[in-house]
Amino acid sequence: MNMIFDFFNTLLGVYKWMLIIYIFMSWFPNARESQIGSILTRLCEPFLEPFRRVIPPLGMIDLSPLAAFFVLSFAPNGLRVIQNLIS
Repeated sequence: MNMIFDFFNTLLGVYKWMLIIYIFMSWFPNARESQIGSILTRLCEPFLEPFRRVIPPLGMIDLSPLAAFFVLSFAPNGLRVIQNLIS
């Protein structure tokens, strides 16, 4: 059972890095139109969309990725609680 939770924790870590790369790609013109950018868009936008509906941008600054990353950072703790309840 620990192996399953370790796998999900690893997936969360990889997804966090994908989200960071996706966020930084917005700083570079045409980066999101590249092949890697389009893959990251398809993987990251569905997760970011609910946060964008709740948190409006402040001028040119979009804080929704920060909130999404914050929630994603707490996901391993939730997995640990579930693991403790099952064990």
